Amino acid sequence: MIKLIKSSFYREAKIKEKLLKFIEKSSVLSMSGECLKFEQAFSIKQQRKFSVFVNSGSSANLILIQALLNLGRLKKGDKVGFSALTWATNVMPIIQLGLVPVPLDCEPGSLNVSSKILKKQIKNIRALFLTNVLGFCDDLGEIAKMCKENGVLFLEDNCESLGSKIKGKLLGNYGLASTFSFFAGHHLSTIEGGMVCTNDEKLQQMLRMVRAHGWDRNLQVSEQNSLRKTGGVDDFFAKYTFYDLAYNVRPMEINGFIGNMQLNYWDEIVEKREANFEKIHAAMSLNLDFLPLKLEHMKLISNFAVPVICRDKKTFEKYKNKFQKAEVEIRPIIAGDITRQPFFKKYCSTNRVCENSSFVHENGFYFGNSPEYTKVEINKLILLLKKT
Repeated sequence: MIKLIKSSFYREAKIKEKLLKFIEKSSVLSMSGECLKFEQAFSIKQQRKFSVFVNSGSSANLILIQALLNLGRLKKGDKVGFSALTWATNVMPIIQLGLVPVPLDCEPGSLNVSSKILKKQIKNIRALFLTNVLGFCDDLGEIAKMCKENGVLFLEDNCESLGSKIKGKLLGNYGLASTFSFFAGHHLSTIEGGMVCTNDEKLQQMLRMVRAHGWDRNLQVSEQNSLRKTGGVDDFFAKYTFYDLAYNVRPMEINGFIGNMQLNYWDEIVEKREANFEKIHAAMSLNLDFLPLKLEHMKLISNFAVPVICRDKKTFEKYKNKFQKAEVEIRPIIAGDITRQPFFKKYCSTNRVCENSSFVHENGFYFGNSPEYTKVEINKLILLLKKT
């Protein structure tokens, strides 16, 4: 069987040995030095000034939206554009926190929102929370430019695209902030975990407070002093003083330790996923049963799963059954067209039809792209993609 997830994290046996020793000698396992070290090292690899580590990619999305509300950069009732082809917890915080979600369709060749699609709604939204779907993007530079010109906050959900690049620039570095997931099976696993990255100092300060109760405990001393002076709080009461709306979504030292170990393999993981995808995509491109992916604009594609978009429902059923019979784990294309999900229909009223996302929802599936797949497994996947 070819599983979506082959291990909890890359080089699992080797890292487990180190993890056991780390746990034995550690006096503190709640968020501390390993988590901070991981944040700093991740910032360097992602080429961002600040990174804030949390317990999941979903929590990363949640605290980002909450932080922007706390800072007044978003207000209740603001309209937020988002990728209709996405994961549920990309849009759920928009709904939960009193904003109005505006679904944007995808381009069938990239599975992503393009500037052409965005142009139709750019005057109607205050922010754009765009998902870089399965290692891909569309004309991201043009989207960022359009958002800047129209005063639209641009945010990237980069949970599926760590390491991917266009024009030499990493995805996740185009917006005001970006979110990442370290769930098992994603690019870089801490079993559970997530990150928010930004170059904005005030935003990262608010993110640290929103991550943990709204207190100032994890801020720089100068930031603490400023808050305490403004609030008239002395050092004793500061221990339990809460400055704004927040949660408790802190990671543990165990997650931080695994993250620091995994960072040593960032390049190796990305290179293997890229090489796997190139071979698989070459085979897919020869089969006219599938819609072609138009990815020539991308410099490097790093994904944890490979999408297959069939030309019609009959063909979809044929290949779905073929993969399942061969014992290859497959899934729908993330959450499909979000506007068709029960939670969205329950809480959102929209007549907007996302035709391309709906087509992908009906006719697509994905299989894994693990850096641990063997040549035999890759060849098996390629064989399944051939027309029969």
